[in-house]
Amino acid sequence: MIRDYPAGERPRERLVKHGARSLSNQELLAILLRTGTKDESVIQMANRVLQAFDGLRLLKEASLEEIMKIKGIGFAKAVQILATIEIGRRIGNLTYNDRYIIRSPEDAANYVMNDLRFLSQEHFVCIYLSTKNQVIHQQTIFIGSLNASIVHPREVFKEAFRRSAASIICIHNHPSGDPGPSREDIEVTKRLVECGKIIGIEILDHLIIGDKKFVSLKEKGYL
Repeated sequence: MIRDYPAGERPRERLVKHGARSLSNQELLAILLRTGTKDESVIQMANRVLQAFDGLRLLKEASLEEIMKIKGIGFAKAVQILATIEIGRRIGNLTYNDRYIIRSPEDAANYVMNDLRFLSQEHFVCIYLSTKNQVIHQQTIFIGSLNASIVHPREVFKEAFRRSAASIICIHNHPSGDPGPSREDIEVTKRLVECGKIIGIEILDHLIIGDKKFVSLKEKGYL
């Protein structure tokens, strides 16, 4: 049984310690199957599954019925395998070509306008871009009135590193509907721009969203 393996050699513990990439196909499948039977460990069961389908090559095209023919693999385990395979397939099919490209302040404003213009509180949002200005990710960093001490650069750039972003567009809304920048808006912008220069991730712009209108602090000369 899996509990008979030394703790440091169990698949789940090895994944936590060394990362998923360090595990074999057999170990990854064992984590997915979770339990074996009274006669064999989950590691042995995973090995039989892979042998039956020539490794992952045929397993990725297997049907529910084909997987359930393997001794010890019931409906629930077979469904888990199929769902995991489909997730992997969808991840593999992701393409940057479908991502929104921001070429101007108008593009950025249009991307978030309907999400932000009706909010009753200020939301500070960052759009993380690739080297081709494609949107990688959008994240709400802070909710509430802006000031330089609350919108910390650490939170803005942490996600940029995580997403391997080349640049960032900062955006926040004014619930009043008037997108005119305040002194705090300008201070926050300057602080983030300076940090970006040091880190090497450019703040392309900071937009303020009002009711169907916006202000670009870059166009206003604050960047």
